[in-house]
Amino acid sequence: MTNNKMEMVKDLPNKKVTVTRYFDANVADVWAAWTQSELLDLWWAPKPWKAETKEMDFRNGGYWLYAMVGPDGTKQYAKISYSAINPQKSYNATDAFCDEHGNPTNELPSMNWHNSFHADGDDKTKVIIEIHFANEADFETIMTMGFEEGFTMALGNLDEYFASRA
Repeated sequence: MTNNKMEMVKDLPNKKVTVTRYFDANVADVWAAWTQSELLDLWWAPKPWKAETKEMDFRNGGYWLYAMVGPDGTKQYAKISYSAINPQKSYNATDAFCDEHGNPTNELPSMNWHNSFHADGDDKTKVIIEIHFANEADFETIMTMGFEEGFTMALGNLDEYFASRA
């Protein structure tokens, strides 16, 4: 098992969170894990939750509609809309909570993501995730929901996935 730690910098005045994380895999494999629904379903949700893709079209203007499924079967839907895709280098996305058809619920704030992927040797990749919020209240709402703990767990799931392939 890897010992890659997540670094999270919370910048409330600029309404931004920056996450830096290394993975023991090459850029192509890490990119695939972030952009293919069958792989996202394996790691995206913090255990005991799981991710379940309803639809995915990874392209500029495309989206990923998925549910976070709880141990009791409860589903919380979200839709990630993609833009500015630079294959195996970066992409932008807007992440919003929605109903099962992808219609925004506006009950919880949306987030704008910029994910970049950087080779660090042959078999290590650094991923930098910048998440921007519309205002400080939205930032605080997502952090209070347990974002840091949940995202840390999900990224640990991705480590487990890569370790299982080694």
